[in-house]
Amino acid sequence: MKRIVRLLPIAVLLSLVSLSVWARPITEQEFNTPKYRQPVVVPTPPVPPAPTPAPQPAPSPAPVVPPPAPVPAPSPAPVAPVPPPVPSPIWEVVVLHTNDHHGAILPSGGRGGLAERASFIKEVRANNQLVYLLDAGDINTGSALSNMFDAEPDILAYDIMGYNFATFGNHEFDGSLEKLQKQIEIANFPFVSSNIKTQDGNYLGGHQYIVYNYAGIKIGIFGITTLRTKVIASPDPSLTFIDEIEATREVVDILWNKEKVHAVLGIVHMGDVKEGPDHITSLELAKAVPGIDAIIDGHSHSYITEPYLVDNTYIVTANEWGKYVGMAKLYVQDGRVIDATWQPVEINNERVQTYKPDTAIQALLAPYIEKADASLKEVIGYAEGEFPFGNRLTRYQETEIGNLITDLNVWYFRDIKKQPIDFALQNGGNIRTGLPQGDITREHILTVLPFANNLYLVSLKGSEIVELFDFIATINQGAGGFPQFSSDVRYTIDYTSGAGRITNLTIGGSPIDPNKTYRFCTNDYLLGGGDGYEVLKKATEPFNTSTLLSTVVIEGIKAFQEGTIVNTVSTSSVSKDLAQIIEEAVLQAPSTGPALAIRDALQQAISGGTTTTTTVTPVETGPIPLLPYLDGRLTIIGGVNP
Repeated sequence: MKRIVRLLPIAVLLSLVSLSVWARPITEQEFNTPKYRQPVVVPTPPVPPAPTPAPQPAPSPAPVVPPPAPVPAPSPAPVAPVPPPVPSPIWEVVVLHTNDHHGAILPSGGRGGLAERASFIKEVRANNQLVYLLDAGDINTGSALSNMFDAEPDILAYDIMGYNFATFGNHEFDGSLEKLQKQIEIANFPFVSSNIKTQDGNYLGGHQYIVYNYAGIKIGIFGITTLRTKVIASPDPSLTFIDEIEATREVVDILWNKEKVHAVLGIVHMGDVKEGPDHITSLELAKAVPGIDAIIDGHSHSYITEPYLVDNTYIVTANEWGKYVGMAKLYVQDGRVIDATWQPVEINNERVQTYKPDTAIQALLAPYIEKADASLKEVIGYAEGEFPFGNRLTRYQETEIGNLITDLNVWYFRDIKKQPIDFALQNGGNIRTGLPQGDITREHILTVLPFANNLYLVSLKGSEIVELFDFIATINQGAGGFPQFSSDVRYTIDYTSGAGRITNLTIGGSPIDPNKTYRFCTNDYLLGGGDGYEVLKKATEPFNTSTLLSTVVIEGIKAFQEGTIVNTVSTSSVSKDLAQIIEEAVLQAPSTGPALAIRDALQQAISGGTTTTTTVTPVETGPIPLLPYLDGRLTIIGGVNP
């Protein structure tokens, strides 16, 4: 366990705990027992003997009577011992937290899984009186199973596990506002958001903050979502996002000065890895806003073993996909935290299965899994090797999985749809995991590419292509906008001077011609300026292929495995008089009008009056191995090695 804060030495804390066991009020019955009170003894004075009568003849002198023995004074009553003071009780509060669940309903590689997570949480609750459970955002967008049902099984499982509250991550805004509102409705826990407002001026989810009060201990909780959501997701235009620091200052002031809480906890989806100059991280938030005792963070998928400490604020996060649950134990006395511990708890791994699936969660998920299996379990190919993902490598460098996806984009539109394109571009954040060696199913591809992104063919001038790469040079490694290009593009990013610099850029083997128009494939998200690609808004001749990126990859893998993607191309040249070309065009296509017919014919003509005829013939070649590959299309100098 990692120590967060130690306001008292362990020896003192243990002495206080021991004191709380024996230091209790003394009852009246105990007070009157011989242990606390001795009886008071008062001696009885002696009785003098009766006098003997004197002889009658002569009276005897009167006897001398001795004075009576003095009566001893009573002994003072013993003073009862004063009982020691009774210390205030020490409360142990357990806080469990997750983040970046991303639809990870089932275990992956023996790790995580909702049913397995539920068993751990149930065990903690059985051994602790005060347990709070929360999530720091991005429940949505991940596995094909979750995506198919809009995260409904995930949220219902959260209900069974007894989550107390959550905040919104950027991926909660991948779908429509209607979808998000439905998720809020089926959740038995509140969503708290301090910096997103709806059109009617209310906070999204209905809670700017929440105050929990137990035995006089008041904990104030607020929620913040990164403003990069407006760039990297598709929030409804009716929503208003408030600056993270401004919103936090307001809510922290309310919690301390109006609600009079004893502690302030932030549950935020901001991340600890800076994605761009306008990205405010959780560490920067803690630095800018005093008065936050602890921040539970999400967004960067970071794995940490010790909390960050920024001034007096501790920051923790729990990796991704339910592979870990963060567990903090707070020891509270007289309304203040006197000690605390924190650790990331692993929910199983490939070697050790500590937490068995919870039967209630299994029963909940069973019908969803049954409905999905029919379509998702279809095997579409076989991978001869692993397409690794690592620590989100598609956001840092050239990758095998990025190469496969972008090269299949080019193959699909150039070879199958006969569209003239020069290259394909996808953002690394669009790719969510890799592929294992072995059978590849539809579910695998829909998990790699969970977003319903349509592919577009668009054009940019060479000078605008230069602008595009100037922007790419500014993208921080680790950001979702880091590009993955098809093999037609070759370039170097040099980070040695700090800021990125593009060199050795070629497309199709040639340097960029500023006067040439380049045709390329990308997705609708980037085309709308997502991930900061504002330059793509200059694109012309947009053609919406109405084809999902995941569909193209599925069709490509199937074609490779079926052995029908290799084509033979034969060309023949026929010399024709230019006048003959024009005459034939007018005669053959009168319905389109002579001008359009002549234009089309001339576009096919070659100087000297020669036309070229191309014949494409599919050839059955047998299955083609699906191998992971890197070909040096991107060279990085300096930078981050993940």
